Amino acid sequence: MKFDSIFSEIGGFGKFQLMLILIQLTSRITLPCHFLLNNFIAAVPAHHCDISNLNDDAVVLGNLTLEQKLAAHVPVEQDGTLSPCKMFEKPQYQHLSSPNSSEDTPTLECPNGWVFDNSTYRSTLATEWDLVCSSKGLNKATATIFFIGVMIGAPIFGLVSDRFGRRPLLLVAYVSALIFATISSFSTSYGMFVTMRFFTGMSLAGISIISYVLNVEWFSVEHRTFSGVIISLDWTFGTWILVGLAYMVNEWRILILVATSPLVLSIILWRWLPESSRWLAANGKVEAAHYYIMKCAKMNNRSTCMAAITPTTLLDSDLPTETGQKYTFVDLFRTPNIRKIAICSGIVWYGVAFTYYGISLNITGFGLNPYLTQFIFGIIEMPMKIGVYYFLKRIGRRPGQTWSLLTTGLCLFINIFVPKDKWAIRTVVAVLGKAFSEASFTTVFLYTTELYPTVVRQNGLGYTSFMARLGVSISPLIALLGDVWHLLPEMIYCLVAVVSGFVVLLLPETLNRQLPELIEDIEHPR
Repeated sequence: MKFDSIFSEIGGFGKFQLMLILIQLTSRITLPCHFLLNNFIAAVPAHHCDISNLNDDAVVLGNLTLEQKLAAHVPVEQDGTLSPCKMFEKPQYQHLSSPNSSEDTPTLECPNGWVFDNSTYRSTLATEWDLVCSSKGLNKATATIFFIGVMIGAPIFGLVSDRFGRRPLLLVAYVSALIFATISSFSTSYGMFVTMRFFTGMSLAGISIISYVLNVEWFSVEHRTFSGVIISLDWTFGTWILVGLAYMVNEWRILILVATSPLVLSIILWRWLPESSRWLAANGKVEAAHYYIMKCAKMNNRSTCMAAITPTTLLDSDLPTETGQKYTFVDLFRTPNIRKIAICSGIVWYGVAFTYYGISLNITGFGLNPYLTQFIFGIIEMPMKIGVYYFLKRIGRRPGQTWSLLTTGLCLFINIFVPKDKWAIRTVVAVLGKAFSEASFTTVFLYTTELYPTVVRQNGLGYTSFMARLGVSISPLIALLGDVWHLLPEMIYCLVAVVSGFVVLLLPETLNRQLPELIEDIEHPR
């Protein structure tokens, strides 16, 4: 008897699965809070050179208003705003009575620091350590370093959780994420902060991939699409919570602490979290697997079905011939069929994450208030995920993944030709692109989980998450290419989305198919 048949007998979706989802809700809502946190803690308020300590012409300056002092010392940009990075070498008092034109006037970098507009953000990383102008790359690098941590953490947690189980490694991820995030909020230097964010990213990667696999492995075939979509709603709820928290808490240190606080409850609730019965059985621990299956049947009021399900039944289901065999990432590339899946799924994950975060981390680029933009991005996810559920259930995973990526690329392509001053049109197109990119992310988690067999599923998801975070790590830095050519970042995001969309066509369909248990199930389908 295959495991999917067992789950159909004991209830593929009931109180037990609902308990599993609710227990992990508190930890999973912290994921978007941290993954999108840079939109707020690394925000760059309007700023200009600090002229408060200038000593030249003190008598004259003393008689001038602040606006007049700024007109005499700070150039004006073409849009009428004060230059954020330059000031005149010498005061230009003629600008007090004539337009401020600095085309031929010598300027220099701000020698005494900057003055920031604190009306929206009380403090951010940019205001804390002056990460603007020539140091703006360091500000972008905070997101890159965080996602490098996620990139490295994903395969590590994938490997170790396939070896030692889903449940204990989730506790390790909970505790380590809480510790490193808390320490990062008390950072006294930029170097200390990015180091702690790196390790926070590593820990959160474990929560991301292990919790998803643990959920899907407890659902039957007919409810797997539902499980994949309902789990992804945690991200939507977390996005909404982040907007509210960021609006109420505009000090970056406190915001990190508040966004991390749900992990305390997750650690408390962990004691009621079940281990994956699939993993237990696949590793020869049939007594423990039988215990959790009986618990599931009891909670789902299906105890009468357990008479025919014994530890011996589980032993005869779909286990490897050698229960002591250990699988590694090498096994993802050892045989032809799974090698093809690994290569193609890695490219797809790279494209999905690269374009998703290219849009999500650019909430200031559409002319709206950043809180409003993030809120709109979050609101559009709910109807899109409902549509994704019906599409995946009726049409399939492969067409859903393909079209979500291609339509994301189309939206990015359209915005290339929309002028910057048409902010309403740009925002509408961007929101649609965000919705389709969210659809691609929702689909790829479920699709990938179904592609890999149980014995290397966590390894497979760890590897693909590594590829995704590689894309995410590079994505924030692509925005810096706008200094080379303003259309270059959007063209790159568009191209990656389209290419990865076509790569999906090389993968098999998994709709209504039982989860593979062994690599042999991939190489020689039954």
